[in-house]
Amino acid sequence: MLIKTRRRWEIRESEATPEAVFTDRRRFIAALGIGSGLIGAGLWPAREAAAQTRDPTADLYPAKRNETYKLDRDVTAEKFSGDYNNYYEFSTSKTVTPASDALKTRPWTVKIGGLVEKPMEIGIDDLIRRMPLEERLYRLRCVEAWSMAVPWTGFPLRALVDLAKPTSAAKYIVMQTFQDKATAPGQRQFWYPWPYTEGLTLEEARNDLALMVTGVYGKPLPNQFGAPLRLAVPWKYGFKSVKAINAISFTAERPKTFWEGLQASEYGFWANVNPAVPHPRWSQADERILGSNDRRPTLLFNGYAEEVAPLYKDLQKERLYA
Repeated sequence: MLIKTRRRWEIRESEATPEAVFTDRRRFIAALGIGSGLIGAGLWPAREAAAQTRDPTADLYPAKRNETYKLDRDVTAEKFSGDYNNYYEFSTSKTVTPASDALKTRPWTVKIGGLVEKPMEIGIDDLIRRMPLEERLYRLRCVEAWSMAVPWTGFPLRALVDLAKPTSAAKYIVMQTFQDKATAPGQRQFWYPWPYTEGLTLEEARNDLALMVTGVYGKPLPNQFGAPLRLAVPWKYGFKSVKAINAISFTAERPKTFWEGLQASEYGFWANVNPAVPHPRWSQADERILGSNDRRPTLLFNGYAEEVAPLYKDLQKERLYA
């Protein structure tokens, strides 16, 4: 008889909460006939419908769920996760949806270069259609000590690495977001080191958990989540998951990432989740669950230690958790 032992961060399928029907505050306020602008017009559902119409890959969603990736909590309702995002290209406020709507995600190309056999530029729709899409339930832990649980759709980053065919000299993968000051007002702020740049070692990029995200909640990725292509590395703090990627390169040297360039004493390259290592200005021992008043103890590597701890066994002299 086969006995399967669940990992400590897994729950049964029946325990996961499905995506809530849209009852967010915009629709509520619109139903009451108060407010103005986007809220008063109740345009959130219309915005999502328009986004799906514009996305030539909409027929690929919802993708089949990979049951390997489960959660220790309910999926966060989209009315909360979709309206609470850090996206400094558009605003330092958490509510970035109206501003991020200005970003045109079609046409969109991704440049792949650096230490690869043959540099290329590929359209996002061609890239998505040639990759093995699947849905995964992941936790996301922000460095600001809040967290959520999200049903991402995407493909393993390892598949993109295989497509790029990096040379033996490549040690890191570097990802950058778009640059468009006319569309993204945050990029007009000269004190930020634009473009937003993030990086992983190739060993991290080839880990099974590293995911290139193209959809969420069974639909193409909305702009506020980082459309049309973002990274998800659930064992790291959320700022590592760069949004709206349009350039990927492979290098021999470790890149200086966006937040590392801005404040290296607080935000390092590795940014692995560790409850025992506080941020200089607050504790990381526990976290606020988005959409509730609950707080839970934070787990080492955000609960994914079994999958990723071996990546760092020979790197104990590195500042792995800042």
